[in-house]
Amino acid sequence: MANVLICYGTTEGQTGKIAARMAEFAAEWGHAATVADAATSSARLPLGAFDAVVVAASVHRRRHQESVERFVRENLPALQRLPTAFFSVSLSAAGREPRQRDGARACADAFLQATGWRPGTVRLVAGALAYSRYGLLTRRLMQLIAWRESGDTDTSRDYEYTDWEKLRRDLEVFLAHAVPREADLRPIFAGEGV
Repeated sequence: MANVLICYGTTEGQTGKIAARMAEFAAEWGHAATVADAATSSARLPLGAFDAVVVAASVHRRRHQESVERFVRENLPALQRLPTAFFSVSLSAAGREPRQRDGARACADAFLQATGWRPGTVRLVAGALAYSRYGLLTRRLMQLIAWRESGDTDTSRDYEYTDWEKLRRDLEVFLAHAVPREADLRPIFAGEGV
């Protein structure tokens, strides 16, 4: 069992939902997961108490949350010593066109360049189009963008694009490589297995 920190930043709530789901997945595999909102927890988290760290942040206006950027900068030395993963959440990650996914990758790359962080795993995660949570101006702007991209434009409902099974697999692969199983930690004696 490992202690895993899942630190996230969210604007409309989808990345918070993703972080909570990651914690559920980790618990199913026998790990203890702590979920922390970077906007309220930031540098107060003792990273030395964790075996691995997952950071999840959503993209808005081509940038991730400042609170997540601050968390990474303030904890960079500890993050560089631990197994880490970055899950960048955006609508572009759900795009049908390669240029859309390339845009999502560019945002993740810009975040990593700006912070100097080099996580062992980087994944793009499709987010949600939360019309019900937007103000009037944002709702219309998002509808225009969705229309231009041949997306969902009915503003009377929300659209969730997160592929939960892919998220589960990506997290499972990260944790399998990042956290050694107990069997891998037992001492090896001379002649064992011969």
